Amino acid sequence: MSLQWKLIFQKIKLRNLLLIGTGIFLVGISVGFMGYSCGIQHMLLINDISVYENSLDPEFCEKIIENIEMFNENCEPEIEILDCG
Repeated sequence: MSLQWKLIFQKIKLRNLLLIGTGIFLVGISVGFMGYSCGIQHMLLINDISVYENSLDPEFCEKIIENIEMFNENCEPEIEILDCG
């Protein structure tokens, strides 16, 4: 390791490293929560509906309906509720 890097690491205190690490962690968590947006939920629901159309499993349909209701409460555009009958 060169002398320049040794001097840099000597100047950085453990407290500063912890603060930087905590900041990066918090930014990562924030981006992770923001990444699960309505658009991603919409695509997942559309995929679940196509899987249901192939399987016609009534229990899976009930789960999809619950997810659609939660999606419609929080996001636009609204997805039509499935008929599991």
